[in-house]
Amino acid sequence: MAQAKKGDQVSVHYTGRLDDGTVFDSSDQGEPLVFVLGTSQVIPGFENAIVGMNIGDSKTIRIAAGDAYGSRHDELVMNVDRGQIPPELEIEVGQRLQMEKPDGETLRVTVTSVNEDMVTLDGNHPLAGEDLTFDITLVSITE
Repeated sequence: MAQAKKGDQVSVHYTGRLDDGTVFDSSDQGEPLVFVLGTSQVIPGFENAIVGMNIGDSKTIRIAAGDAYGSRHDELVMNVDRGQIPPELEIEVGQRLQMEKPDGETLRVTVTSVNEDMVTLDGNHPLAGEDLTFDITLVSITE
């Protein structure tokens, strides 16, 4: 039986949980996730867990934050004067926005606080700093 290796397109069903048991993502009610191993399309710890699996294999893995979405960085949390936000944009906590950095790079941010004068934006990935647990089942391998 073929084992999954770098360069293979794989299809997996998964459920991702935080340490408190909260499910943050799952493919159980939909199509499996399809990607090519070794191309950094998914977080490193998830990809590495699939290498060597056979079709039909299931496993539960715990991925440390460093092999998932990295550590949280306080410097990516910024307070922005409400006047710098376009007035037609209705801002609410939890909203995801894109902003352009001075170097032209696009940064996705999450609104974490809003008041009359300030908006707090967090440029960290929502799962940064979190250790993640995944239940994974390998559905198919295409070489």
